[in-house]
Amino acid sequence: MSGSPGYSGAPRRQRRRRPRDAEEGPAFPRVVTNRARGAREVRQETVVQAEAMDVDVDVEKTTEAAAGGVDGSYLSDTRFDQCNVSPLSLKGIHDAGYERLTRVQEATLPVILQGKDVLAKAKTGTGKTVAFLLPAIELLSKLPRSTSINLLVMLPTRELANQVAVEARKLLKYHSTLDVQVVIGGTRLPQEQRSMKSSPCQILVATPGRLIDHLDNTPGFATRIKGVKVLVLDEADRLLDMGFRRDIEKIISFIPKGRQTLLFSATVPAEVRQISNLAMQKDYKFINTVQEGDEETHSQVNQMYMVASLDMHFSILYDLLKKHAAEDVEYKVIIFCTTAKFTKLVAEVLSQLKLNIRQIHSRISQSARTKVSDEFRKSKGLILVSSDVSARGVDYPDVSLVIQVGLPSDRQQYIHRLGRTGRKGKEGQGILLLAPWEKHFLNSVNDLSILEAVAPSVNPSIQAEVKGAVRKVDMSSKESAYQAWLGYYNSNKTVNRDKPRLVKLAEEFSQSMGLEVPPAIPKLILRKMGLLNVAGLRSS
Repeated sequence: MSGSPGYSGAPRRQRRRRPRDAEEGPAFPRVVTNRARGAREVRQETVVQAEAMDVDVDVEKTTEAAAGGVDGSYLSDTRFDQCNVSPLSLKGIHDAGYERLTRVQEATLPVILQGKDVLAKAKTGTGKTVAFLLPAIELLSKLPRSTSINLLVMLPTRELANQVAVEARKLLKYHSTLDVQVVIGGTRLPQEQRSMKSSPCQILVATPGRLIDHLDNTPGFATRIKGVKVLVLDEADRLLDMGFRRDIEKIISFIPKGRQTLLFSATVPAEVRQISNLAMQKDYKFINTVQEGDEETHSQVNQMYMVASLDMHFSILYDLLKKHAAEDVEYKVIIFCTTAKFTKLVAEVLSQLKLNIRQIHSRISQSARTKVSDEFRKSKGLILVSSDVSARGVDYPDVSLVIQVGLPSDRQQYIHRLGRTGRKGKEGQGILLLAPWEKHFLNSVNDLSILEAVAPSVNPSIQAEVKGAVRKVDMSSKESAYQAWLGYYNSNKTVNRDKPRLVKLAEEFSQSMGLEVPPAIPKLILRKMGLLNVAGLRSS
């Protein structure tokens, strides 16, 4: 374990425990739609719930772009020039740097090219994007040029939509009759409307909420999507987890039944099966490319966890980052935080400590998120403080360390976050920093190679420096972080059972920010949390 960032004492393997019942595991607040109401009203309610608990769901709130981001172990022996693919597509594939198909592409491409509907279970980072884009482009290239939308790709996040569009443009390099556009939340609707009117596209990459906006507000849009020949739902499980089922059903009702439908999903729970039965032909093919026993985390990632009281978290985090930067001049670190507002607070504290910090979360504009994401992707010697908008599938090369502060929403989120490091066969490190009362999460990952490391003993002078930085952070940031913290942990089924204890823990968090008295919270927010009139909480 030599060379690991900032820890003392010999790490020891976590003792195996019997997993708790699923009811006892941490639960991420879930958006429940009501079929009796309109889609817009549902999305508005989602926003209110997200504000109450600071859930980082935009409400269009990411995964690998394509084969370029996969580990060599996912490559097959089949070359693209051995497939039934047109010369124009082959030239685009060659220029994009792809030679061999990934295993996902090898399994799905022949079936999709036959025109079959496909439900594919596939991990992120295994080349799924090319797997659905390439055969769809092959079909579209044989159609007469028109102003109709022929390929519709729906995705759960803005970042993923942008990545897929970039990949599509690579494959379309020599297909001069085809064009791609992106419609996502966080951008101006009139601007998108003008763009689609002036230069009609055949391929549309979109988040569901913004698609509904165009159906409701853009003249002629409903007619244009009646030309859809291929519908793709990527990250289908995530789409449904984020409460988009009603939007998806509405969109499906507008497009032709005689289309080809492709669903790609990392997991196939009951809800994904239900939407596949609604969206796909009865004879659709289920292709599972996730083999039993596959490693969920990269074997080259050195995982460890540390347990320390909340009042020490900022100091430990600062100490870990300084030591890691001293060991690796080309360091690239991602710090994952529980909520958007806590992300902002952590970024502000670390910036006060003169570290090279960037932040990304759903509370900043889409243009700012894109700028930060691009900078971090290209840079070295940079620390990105992020909410879960960066957790699933964003391809940042050469990340040397991932630190997760506080409870991940669940096991899969821990794994997805960890997967930002140790990519393309390179080594990586992952540290999970927990408070003592958060240790129950370890039951959900006790089968992973995660080791316990003793939290570093931080020099008193560093602690004083950190406390000074915390004091300098604006009070409004601390108040927002407190409210978000309370909402997040109130949604955790293990923590929220004992409300007096939850209030006490929230007070502990407040003190870690240097506040003697916990901030007051608006009554409307407390009501949304189900915490109005709970003893110990101050309302405003």
